[in-house]
Amino acid sequence: MGWIVSRVYLDFNATMPLRPEARAAMIKAMDVAGNPSSVHAEGRDAKSLVEAARMQVARAVGAEGAEVVFTASATEAAALAMAGRALAGAEVEHDAVFSHLSEELQVSPEGQVLYADGDPVSVQLANSETGLLQDLADKVAVCDATQAFGKIPLAFNWLNCGMMLISAHKIGGPKGVGALVMERGTDLTALLKGGGQEMGRRAGTENVTGIAGFAAAATAAVDELEAGVWDRVRAMRDGFEAQVLEAAPDVVIAGAGGRRLPNTSCLIAPGWKGETQVMQMDLKGFAISAGSACSSGKVRESRVLRAMGYSAVEAGSAIRVSLGPTTTQDEITRFADAWLAQLEKHRARAA
Repeated sequence: MGWIVSRVYLDFNATMPLRPEARAAMIKAMDVAGNPSSVHAEGRDAKSLVEAARMQVARAVGAEGAEVVFTASATEAAALAMAGRALAGAEVEHDAVFSHLSEELQVSPEGQVLYADGDPVSVQLANSETGLLQDLADKVAVCDATQAFGKIPLAFNWLNCGMMLISAHKIGGPKGVGALVMERGTDLTALLKGGGQEMGRRAGTENVTGIAGFAAAATAAVDELEAGVWDRVRAMRDGFEAQVLEAAPDVVIAGAGGRRLPNTSCLIAPGWKGETQVMQMDLKGFAISAGSACSSGKVRESRVLRAMGYSAVEAGSAIRVSLGPTTTQDEITRFADAWLAQLEKHRARAA
């Protein structure tokens, strides 16, 4: 009989496991038979569920008085927000946004996007690889809050942006549901044309079950944040980094001197390829990543770290460890011990 290894999940920035609240809301929504566009009682029930969820998500992101358009992902929300607009941005942006940019902006060594007030720009509030937070002192056209929502206090109404992107699965909701939050009266160029759903902004029958799960997850995420859960996560993350640096002072923690998400560590061990680390840790029972999950399977250096001034070797030797509300101290300590032991073996072989 082989040993049964208890796996440790430390890739919450890629996706958060489904919350019980979201699961329960989705199961209940599955019994709603109608199409939200139908005028009969069953259709009105489905429409009522969608609209209640829209209000729930709006409250959770502090967007009272704004508009929420449900999409299939934050990626689709980005495409919808940026269609027909010439927006500038930096290489630290997620691929979903970066692919739409018309002009490239510079980034400071601290990871801050350099733009001026009034520039038509798209800025990521929290970077998925380093966890670094952007200062939105000047108004931006589009704010990607996909990684930030649920981990730090935020409200669309004081974020100083025209449109905001969010995703359900990053906060423990289902995969395949996102939203675009925007100021009332914002002009959008619909990408999908058909039945005129979502106020004519996004055609196609609404994903009623997914939307219900999104709303439940959004409410639970805000309650969790207000309860101080992420303060506990931050303490574990800081302790983990201290353990790593005490044992291996030459390891670089990208963004360590700046304001970061409470759960994210980007570790650089120059010369030890990130994808190799991910595979070796996976075999040891730990799930981590070498960057954005949407770039997984692509053996390449981190575009984000290169933009911040790190060398090609450093950018290719980075891993991301992202904790979550259910992470325990034992799990992160076990990972630190395993990773440091593997680092020592790597260095012994390279000597």
